[in-house]
Amino acid sequence: MKGVKISSNTIKTIIFLLIIVSTFCISIEASTHKGRVRGKNLKSNSCKPGKTHTTCSPKVTKHTKATLTLNNFEKGGDGGSASECDGKFHSDNTLVVALSTGWLKSDKKRCLKKINIFGNGKRVKALVVDECDSTRGCLNNIVDASSAVWKALGVPQKDRGEMEIFWSDA
Repeated sequence: MKGVKISSNTIKTIIFLLIIVSTFCISIEASTHKGRVRGKNLKSNSCKPGKTHTTCSPKVTKHTKATLTLNNFEKGGDGGSASECDGKFHSDNTLVVALSTGWLKSDKKRCLKKINIFGNGKRVKALVVDECDSTRGCLNNIVDASSAVWKALGVPQKDRGEMEIFWSDA
C-alpha cells in the first residue's frame, strides 16, 4: 500500500479551518470571562504612538469607550484590599467603581469624584473609589463596577460580568 497523497488545496483548507476554530475559541473565552480582566500590554491613543504600554488608557472624552466589569468592593471581596482613594471598603449596594490605572493615575482628581456610565440604554453616576491595576493584569480600558452599578443599568444578575459601555467625567 502506497502513501496517501494530499493535495495542496486540502492542506490549505485544513489550515484555514484550524485558524477559524482557534479564533472562535479565543473569542468565546474572552466573551465569557467574569470578574477582573486579565490581559497583555495594549496600545492606546494616550501613549506614544507605536509603543505598547500597560498603564496608558485611551483618552477620556465625553463618550469614552470602555469595558464594564464586575467587582465586589466589600471586605473579603474581589478587590482584596481597601479602596485606593479613601482606604475604605464599600458595600455592594453602593454605586462605586475602579478605573484602569491610566485613567485613575493620569488625573488623580478622579478619586472620590463621580463619573457617568452609559450602557444597556441607561445612564448612571458612580463614585470612583479605586484603581483597576493595569500593572497586575487589568486591561487599560476597564471600569470595574459594583453590583449596584450593574443593577442601576438594568443588567440582570445572571448577565453581569463584562459589557461594552461609554463613560465620562460627571
